[in-house]
Amino acid sequence: MELNELLKYFGESDTIGENREAIDLMRHYSRQAQKITMEINTKYHEPEELQGLFSELTGKPVDEGFGLFPPFYTDFGKNITIGKNVFINAGCKFQDQGGIYIDDGALIGHGVVLATLNHDMAPEKRQALHPAPIHIGKRVWIGANATICPGVTIGDNAVVAAGAVVVKDVPADTIVGGVPAKIIREI
Repeated sequence: MELNELLKYFGESDTIGENREAIDLMRHYSRQAQKITMEINTKYHEPEELQGLFSELTGKPVDEGFGLFPPFYTDFGKNITIGKNVFINAGCKFQDQGGIYIDDGALIGHGVVLATLNHDMAPEKRQALHPAPIHIGKRVWIGANATICPGVTIGDNAVVAAGAVVVKDVPADTIVGGVPAKIIREI
């Protein structure tokens, strides 16, 4: 199994964990992500170096407008897609097996968690993983310590308040906040 087949498997499966070859390959890329994030997080890098390391982490180029303040954590890395002029602040954690898509001009605040996997609710199947992608639209601002749950789409220009837990889609041009996040007002 190659990386593109693994990503297709993640995208087409509602449950992952039964395919031993896929799990072994996922763990291989997870170890690669650990090495690269350790490099990102343990010494100073100029912005161009961070762009190169993040491109290596995701397997896709990021543009010169990309910004990252370490530390940054991810447990896979290869299912993150970043648009132009995206900024990721310090302490963010991306669980990306289900796919994370961040569009142009998005701002990701301190300590944001993007989680694309859920465990099964049935105790006897708790080890099973259910992937669902996160889509973050253009010019979205996610405030510090917000958590975006699997399967959520955040529409263009939306703002997610600090500390919010987003469990359902956010319409474009709105501000959401709270636990669980609710619409506060339109922009």
